[in-house]
Amino acid sequence: MTNNRDTGTFAKDEDGAILVFWAMALAVVLGMVALSFDIGRVAATQSELQAYADHVALAAAGELDGRPDSIIRARNAATNLIADSQTFGLGAQALTSADFTLDFFAALPGNDTTPLPPAPNPNPPAPRNAIYARVTLEPKTVPYTFGAALQVLTGSARVDPNVGATAVAGFTQYACDITPMMFCIPGPTFDASDPATIGDMIRLRSGGQGAAWGPGNFGFLEPSTLALDSTGNCAGAGGTGPMLRCVLGAVGSITQCFAQRGVDTEPGQKVGITNAALNTRFDMWTGAMKNEMNNPVFAPAPNVIKGLETSGGNSCNWNNPQPTTDTLAIPRDDCFPGCAPYGDGTWSTGRAAYVTKNYGGTDPHPGATTRYEYYLAEIASAGGAGSSSSILTGLSETGRPMCSPNQAPDPERRVIIAAGIDCAANPISGSAQAVPVHQFVKMFITEPVVDNGGSVSSLDIYAEIIGSAGGNGGSGGSAGIIHDVVQLYR
Repeated sequence: MTNNRDTGTFAKDEDGAILVFWAMALAVVLGMVALSFDIGRVAATQSELQAYADHVALAAAGELDGRPDSIIRARNAATNLIADSQTFGLGAQALTSADFTLDFFAALPGNDTTPLPPAPNPNPPAPRNAIYARVTLEPKTVPYTFGAALQVLTGSARVDPNVGATAVAGFTQYACDITPMMFCIPGPTFDASDPATIGDMIRLRSGGQGAAWGPGNFGFLEPSTLALDSTGNCAGAGGTGPMLRCVLGAVGSITQCFAQRGVDTEPGQKVGITNAALNTRFDMWTGAMKNEMNNPVFAPAPNVIKGLETSGGNSCNWNNPQPTTDTLAIPRDDCFPGCAPYGDGTWSTGRAAYVTKNYGGTDPHPGATTRYEYYLAEIASAGGAGSSSSILTGLSETGRPMCSPNQAPDPERRVIIAAGIDCAANPISGSAQAVPVHQFVKMFITEPVVDNGGSVSSLDIYAEIIGSAGGNGGSGGSAGIIHDVVQLYR
């Protein structure tokens, strides 16, 4: 006899059913954990490779300063400066230059979604035009462990993921608080920071119109691109004339930063503006600057020895200056004018004449080698900037300002920082845009700016090279702060 009661009971019995669901859920959870482990290894490898690519690109881009050896230095930096490793891709191993391709670009597409050509760049730029460095890492295989078992259990073919990385970094150098001037350097190897160059004399002559400029010709940076400090000395200056007079003549007036990769030059010689504005540094007041003599914004330098005196009339109107009989300005290189526009830094004959005329033949500063060092020593020996003590005694000039009641607190008042441009590689004949700057150069003006008296009215500025601009140049006259900006773009 069949026991219907027992059969019905078994059909309705639910004991242990949860174990089936628990087993299924456990399998799913363990599978997710296993896959998470594998996915985590892939993500970790991706992060390691991307970090390495980023750092290599930044190291390489930091050398792209436009010099002839910039790409060579960039490759060396990429190879030698960055050390890293990856942990999971085909086992732990160091990452080296064999793992990446490094190439360079002069420009990037305007839209970040526009791809760059495959590495290596089929049209690489010349070193002077290279701005961006791209690093492309070879893909690394990250073998699955738990994922491989799952692929076997499901009958799928084993597939291990490959991960790679790319990075693009660029370099720009900015010069801030400089004189809005440019000049043509003697050649592509010129280096104002070279000890052999420091102390050399340069005659800057305003460039003419309609002809290519050569070494020593100078012009101006586009004043409309200047951003003046709203609280600075030139705040509110408007129009090309007033603005240029202010930024050339005032103490500490500019906050604009110029990109070394390219500046815009301004056409026109502006002889009258330049002469009057720059000569306020020598306590000379002519043209539109005559009304600024008592204005502390245009305070002269603390040492204005110039070997000149006025010729009658208003003693501070320098329209007709004449040489003094008992003082001399800081001399030019002995080889001038024959070696102009660039001298060799030798001024021993001129120095002897300067010492004889101004100091009776006994050199008070024998340790000063360059003219700028001598100028500073004269200021220091008379109590420093701001002192009312005379630098020269019993002569036509005291060495201190005698017209203006003001005196700049910084000896760098007679220092200008100008953009040095390779005019052979970048022809200029007035207005030009995005002209590459070879180097920003600090120069000490040794004598007042004068009209050279040629057939075409133009100016001569005699100055001594005292170095390349960089770091904090101090308050007042010339500051000059250089910023190297290296950043990731992709």
